[in-house]
Amino acid sequence: MEFTTGARLEVRITPADVGKRVSVRRLTGADDGAEKFTDTVGVLTSWDDGVVLVTRRTGETVRIAESTLVAGKVVPAAPARRRGPAASFRELTRVAARAWQPVEREALGEWELRASGGFTRRANSALPLGEPGMPLDEALGRVRRWYERRDLPAYIQTATGAEGTQELLCAELESRDWLREVTAQMRIGALAPLADGPRGADPASAHVRLERGVGEAWLRRYQRFEEPGPHVLSVLGGGPSVWFASVDGDDGVPAAIGRCVIDGRWAGFMAVEVDPGRRRQGLASTVMRALAGRALDEGASAAWLQVESDNDAARALYDGMGFTTHHLYHHFRAA
Repeated sequence: MEFTTGARLEVRITPADVGKRVSVRRLTGADDGAEKFTDTVGVLTSWDDGVVLVTRRTGETVRIAESTLVAGKVVPAAPARRRGPAASFRELTRVAARAWQPVEREALGEWELRASGGFTRRANSALPLGEPGMPLDEALGRVRRWYERRDLPAYIQTATGAEGTQELLCAELESRDWLREVTAQMRIGALAPLADGPRGADPASAHVRLERGVGEAWLRRYQRFEEPGPHVLSVLGGGPSVWFASVDGDDGVPAAIGRCVIDGRWAGFMAVEVDPGRRRQGLASTVMRALAGRALDEGASAAWLQVESDNDAARALYDGMGFTTHHLYHHFRAA
């Protein structure tokens, strides 16, 4: 609760505070004759025509009638509670982008337009890391036309929930009817405990094969595309130091797979998938442990991964491995 009982309530924010993190309280109704209030914490993204917009760390934008405000103040950034390595939003975003390198790219100011035949939004979206060098509406028109020429939907990848993230841009996109389709978590953690594995784990319980190239068997388990054309192989094989892991299964299809991209101090884990009939046997952990060991050998010390916010099973797995959420990222699609 940002406003304690007995404290003097007053609105100490103005439209000049747009872009700052705020805490506001508004009157939302009455219950049995008593006033009812709701608190909202987030970035003040707009204050126009009597309507206040606050974008929460989840990317959700809350519309508040100015007439219902009873209190408001600027608040400092949320204190870091993560146990993992120190990292900035910009550093992590660049590291993740290098792990999903597009087939084609073009600069638009400090935005990067990326295309890879539609394989994974992370390689088929505009990535803003600053200003586009022109008014926003003009930039959005350029983005739309760039993807239209490639017969692809226009996506923009944004982030919320950390210092320097893009709550203001999210609100601008929503006001122009861009649709937020996917929200995922960027998680980070220490690498060494991941390589050691959980207590009681048997590293020899499943043999993990590590290879530099992506093979046909690995692709049969991945199944995130219609046809594994050259664009798929290019994206999966791109990155500073890429490793593919697999555990033997039946009929030439691995029981479990994973991909790791090692980039300086960072090791990124992705494409960790397990045969539905072999789940809850520790295979995902075994694959990640083998990849983490290789990353340690190459000098990495920190780990990152991305998981969609509604994937409860994966989030629980990564919770147990010590990963914590650094920020959220979203893909907005042109309406």
